[in-house]
Amino acid sequence: MPFARKTTRRKTTRRSLLTAAAVSAALALTGCVAGEGSGKPAASGAAGSATLNIDFATYNPLSLVIKKKGWLETALKDQGVTVNWVQSAGSNKANEALRSGAIDVGSTAGSAALLAKANGSPIKAIDIFSQPEWAALVTKPGSGISTVADLKGKSVAATKGTDPYFFLLQSLSEAGLSAKDVTVQNLQHADGRAALENGSVDAWSGLDPIMAGAEQKGAKLFYRNLSFNTYGFLNATESFLKDKPKQAQAVVNAYEKARAWASANPEETAQILADAAGLDLAVAKTVVLQRSNLDVDPAPGEAQRKVLAKIGPTFVETGDVASQKQIDDAVASLLDDSLVKKADASAIKDS
Repeated sequence: MPFARKTTRRKTTRRSLLTAAAVSAALALTGCVAGEGSGKPAASGAAGSATLNIDFATYNPLSLVIKKKGWLETALKDQGVTVNWVQSAGSNKANEALRSGAIDVGSTAGSAALLAKANGSPIKAIDIFSQPEWAALVTKPGSGISTVADLKGKSVAATKGTDPYFFLLQSLSEAGLSAKDVTVQNLQHADGRAALENGSVDAWSGLDPIMAGAEQKGAKLFYRNLSFNTYGFLNATESFLKDKPKQAQAVVNAYEKARAWASANPEETAQILADAAGLDLAVAKTVVLQRSNLDVDPAPGEAQRKVLAKIGPTFVETGDVASQKQIDDAVASLLDDSLVKKADASAIKDS
């Protein structure tokens, strides 16, 4: 159920979003990530720091565009700020880096941001970079699995703390099952694909663009449900927002410039994704052109609040969060639209 592309132009702060889902990933069976480790954390956003530590991820193509174009480096040069790019291999890894202070700004699924916030991570969601269909349940042809109910007693690979994991939990619940009815193998996204292909698991809760690559090689997406996918959240640490407001605004300005640029240049956006993730261009085009909502409002708000309120009780049921009050408090305090409301894409000059 791909998204239809929309061509209606909006103001810069509400331009269409081109995004794809997924994990940072090389598609090799080893599960190695293209470019992983290429960014080294510098001093985090403490007062007086002259370094912006920000992530890039193949599940966030806007980050790839900004990095490729060098817009932040140009925008922050006059402030004497160095931009340090650190690759995130998944929402769980971005959350770890935000919590430790290794990065100031990081990309996660909305569900992962809520989980982190509810468990005490001091973050705010400052921009919505996507509303993708980036997760689905995947198996191999001939596996005998065609419905979610067929997973009972089977092994499923999923990355805990990410949208595909929560997609799996919601799918099982809808089918009258629970996580206790399957064996969940907690593997990073690329390793989950490898486990499916080598027969170590029966199914995989996949994430694009790795999932699109597996599909190209014959994997079967046997269950898809757009409503179980949460938005792409750009998160920042509260200390960074307090101590470095000009840097934070520059980041959101760059995201709005990238949003407009990606809308006007979908083919080149797909090429940037293909280059960064080691994908065939055809796979990158599937992700960007067919599984990406091109008309998302970048301001975190009521749409995201509703999604988070829906997924929140699942965290309590699974024991990932201790109480519903923690969920409610997190939903109430996570979203911050102030930077998007002031965003000025024209402030970001070409390199």
